[in-house]
Amino acid sequence: MTMRHVNPIIMLTLLLFMAACGNTPKEDLLAALENASQQGTPLFGHQDDLMYGHTWNVTKEDDRSLERSDVLATGGAYPYILGLDLGWLEIDSDFNLDGNDFDLMREAAVKHYERGGIVTLSWHLRNPLTGGDTWDVSSDKVVESILPGGEKHEYFMGWLERVANYIDSLKDSRGQRIPLIFRPWHEHTGGWFWWGTGICTAQQYNDLWKMTYNYLAVERKLDQLVWAISPGAANENFEVWEERYPGDEYVDIVGLDGYCATYLPQEEALPLFVEKTRYCLESLNRFAKEHGKILALTETGYEGLTYDKWWTEVLAPAIEGIPISYLLVWRNTDEMPRGMTHFYAPWPGGPSEQDFREYVDSGKIKLLQ
Repeated sequence: MTMRHVNPIIMLTLLLFMAACGNTPKEDLLAALENASQQGTPLFGHQDDLMYGHTWNVTKEDDRSLERSDVLATGGAYPYILGLDLGWLEIDSDFNLDGNDFDLMREAAVKHYERGGIVTLSWHLRNPLTGGDTWDVSSDKVVESILPGGEKHEYFMGWLERVANYIDSLKDSRGQRIPLIFRPWHEHTGGWFWWGTGICTAQQYNDLWKMTYNYLAVERKLDQLVWAISPGAANENFEVWEERYPGDEYVDIVGLDGYCATYLPQEEALPLFVEKTRYCLESLNRFAKEHGKILALTETGYEGLTYDKWWTEVLAPAIEGIPISYLLVWRNTDEMPRGMTHFYAPWPGGPSEQDFREYVDSGKIKLLQ
């Protein structure tokens, strides 16, 4: 009998028993993700969900209650997965690249975890060689410069130290570190980040991942981290991403970052998204099974949600029958006028709100109940 056919009550009892037997926070988090995958009900996530929404922002309002959520307001519950980003922490800023107060982010992460949710961290860090942003690909020497022996190695290790210190500070009310999904160096199969294809070699990328892992997980002993790697979606030859895979001992989750194109007419973009997402996820699923990894849709969405049935007629068939553990849609900025189009989850009175509720009610995704 597979875990997929285990009675949910028995499964819950089993998980509680495992926790009572002294599982580590990382093991408990992995078990929850594996259970979601086996049950065929991915956990729903939203980037920056507690930090801001379409018409509000806790940093600007100094709102430490952290009770608001566009997903809660439209779907009836908080998202199971809360995405947060560490960008600009490396330069010792008080705010991240999207304007979030890092202290409030810490409170949000802990509060979400203590509600029963899961937190995932990405890192849109600046370019340590040029001083530019994450998207500065003007030099193909950046990764080389921060690896051991490179001119910026010690400088970059100072950045990693700040990240390690912040991650180490994410502790619950008992003073215990909270488990986290850490997703660095993402979308590395594209050419838009300075660690991407065409900007560094496959060997340099793998060495960068291992260096990051060895510092955080081994030297700093941050053993509460679940490590996720996430290539970007491609129409063909997707499997080439495997050249940029550091090895099984350094990765827990294999995920996909893939969005629905807004530069194409809807009649082309929507079916293309379904086709491409299924192609990539099915490939990743084979890889995950062969390597004993958990599968996820680590970033996805349709900016502006201009198709009212996006959730039930596009996203749902794109992932149907594929055992992803969770999916995460991107953020809903409050910055106007950009906020009129830059959102990926529904908000009260906005497009696709009713369809999202229907999707939630269908039981095909799971919010935090």
